[in-house]
Parts: sequence; structure tokens; C-alpha cells
Amino acid sequence: MLQHHHQQQLQRPRRRCEGTAMGVIVLDLRPGNGIGPFSLGMPICEAFAQIEQQPNIYDVVHVKHFDEEPLKLDIVISFPDHGFHLRFDPWSQRLRLIEIFDVKRLQMRYATSLIGGPSNLATFVAVYALFGPTFPGICDKDRGVYTLFYPGLSFAFPIPSQYTDCCHDREAELPLEFPDGTTPVTCRVSIYDGSADKKVGVGSLMHKASAPPLLPGNLYMEEVHVKLGEELYFSIGGQHIPFGASPQDVWTELGHPCGIHQKQVDQMVIHSASDPRPRTTLCGDYFYNYFTRGLDILFDGQTHRIKKFVLHTNYPGHADFNSYIKCNFVIQVSDYNSKQSITPSTKWDQVKEILGDCGRAAIQTQGSTDNPFGSTFVYGYQNVAFEVMKNDYIATVTLFQS
Repeated sequence: MLQHHHQQQLQRPRRRCEGTAMGVIVLDLRPGNGIGPFSLGMPICEAFAQIEQQPNIYDVVHVKHFDEEPLKLDIVISFPDHGFHLRFDPWSQRLRLIEIFDVKRLQMRYATSLIGGPSNLATFVAVYALFGPTFPGICDKDRGVYTLFYPGLSFAFPIPSQYTDCCHDREAELPLEFPDGTTPVTCRVSIYDGSADKKVGVGSLMHKASAPPLLPGNLYMEEVHVKLGEELYFSIGGQHIPFGASPQDVWTELGHPCGIHQKQVDQMVIHSASDPRPRTTLCGDYFYNYFTRGLDILFDGQTHRIKKFVLHTNYPGHADFNSYIKCNFVIQVSDYNSKQSITPSTKWDQVKEILGDCGRAAIQTQGSTDNPFGSTFVYGYQNVAFEVMKNDYIATVTLFQS
């Protein structure tokens, strides 16, 4: 599957910091919780924020996702220099699993002891000495891997093919050393939420890791119910924000915005060759940006009333990826005989089945020179327009009153 992944290098025009690039970094290991600044359950934007705070350490970062079906595989942030990566659930975009795939490149601090890196090999003996005795592990003969489990933490050890018979059953004790005198060294460390008492390791066991449950009242991925042409309703906070509301109403209901900016005049419509005005003419309208809720609210510059909402799905592969937290919207569409809904997971073909065909794309946003992701297509209906990516998923939804 990997050849379908989109790899993105976060380019930074800076020299490597000699101290960290070649040396091994030390990160605190928190079983069942996280490693260093990365905690299980954190949204992907928070992980990127941590990376940006320490550019000298995290100077080579790969972001991998499955372009054609973004909900099928994890979004992975990988640190090849440091031998570990972060796996985010593609739907909730929350960290579900941390995997250290090269323990020679990363030194972990647990309590007051160090393990891993080139000097403290994470051998079976070292792991046992540091983390204590545990139940017999699981032997996967097909993969030639033995996995040892602690709460929220597992260590996988490769077993040379000639010694796979050392593990007779699925549950087995691993010998401290093989008959040739070598001792097994960890090939993968997995850190996962241990609250559900799951055993997470390599292979099929990897899929058992899920992000820890959100605490009650947490607004992340709050369902935002859309009544077309009328209002937004926030399911956890209980706020109703109708079209025509004032900035004061919005401040009262949603708190102060993360940003405010003037809307630029639509260049396509306004400017002709004879128009002398500069191309960045601002109209009086202005946006309130709520990045942490995944939405923008557009106010009319004359009346100071809401005239549009823009909801963001935050899919990787879109130019706005990681600018907004995903908005978990639900657009209820009542038919004569059924109630159907459009959500961030709904593909464009399904939208057309629900709302009917709307003809050709109203606008085609060409990928400009600074947008490596290519064009998206905007389709308009009464009270709603959808910006659709090449993979048929919705990038943004714009709500207005026809």
C-alpha cells in the first residue's frame, strides 16, 4: 500500500543543528500515555504544533496518508532520523499509536533509567530488568516475532528462523538468550492506550490500538448540526447560531474568534482588463475564524450580520490541511420519504444521490504556484456549496441563504 501514500517533506531552509541531528535524542517514555511531547489522543494539529516548536530536533518529518481513500489508512507522521512514528486515526485525526521502529536511534527515559539508543541496547534482559516481570508473551511464528506486553506498552523481539521452535505455543516464555549465545534485541516498541486492556503489537495486533476516549464535555469533534438556510446547532455546548446573527451574538455563544480577517473581492467576478483597482481590493465583508472548531463565519460589512458559514473537513492533500481542526458537521436533508445526512465522510457521489445532480462545477480553483495539491471543484446547490477534492471527498462546505 505504501506506494499510494503521499509523502510530504516539511522543508525548512535551515542547517541541521550538529548537536541533535547526529546525536540521539532522549524522550520520556510514558507507558499507556505517550513519549516526549506526544500524548495519545492528541489531535494531529497539536502534534504539528509540538514539531514546529522544536525545529532543530524534528527537522526531517514525513507525513504519509492514502490519497485516494483518506479514511482507509492511518495518517502517519514519521521521524526517520529518530526511528519512530505517530499513527493518527484517519477519521478522528487523534493519535492512537506510537511506534518506535528503530530503538538504536531513540533513547527512552523511563523513571530514572535510559533504554535504547546505540549505547543502551533494548535487549530482552534490559527490558525485563527495567519494566519487571510480566505474563508470558505471544509468539507469532509466521512473522518470527515474540511480543512482550505491559499495560499500554509492548516490545517485539525478532526470533531468528532457526530458533522459532523455542516458542512452542502461542503463549510462551522467550529464552533470555538463544543457543548461539545471542540475546534478542527489541525491533519495535508500541505505546498505546492501555485502559481497554488490549494487547497491541505488530501485524494484526497493531489495529487494536484506539485513541483514548474523550472526557465528557470535550468539544473536540463536537457534532455541528446544519439546518440548511437557517442555522448551525452545536450538540455539546447547545448553541444555536442562525443566519443574520451579529458579531456580539457569536462572541457570546462561541467565545472570541481565533482570527478575524477582511474578505477579498472575488477576482474572477469583479476585475476586468479595464478595471484599474489593485487585485487585492477588500470588500467590507469580514470573517471570524474559529480554527479550533473547524469553521469560518462571514459577516456582511454593511449590516454586520452573518451571511455565510464555511465548514472544514481538514483532509490531508488539501491546501488548508492542518490550518483547521476537523468540523464534524451533520447536514440533515429531509426527503419526502426519508431523512438522510451529509457528513465529512460522505463522498461526492453520495452527495449527488442525496441532493440530485447540480451540473458542472461552478468554479474550478486551479492549483496556484504555491499550492502543490492541485485543483478542487466547487458545486453549488440552493443554500449550500461543496468544495470537492480530486479523490471525491469534501474539502469544505459553504452555507448561505439563497
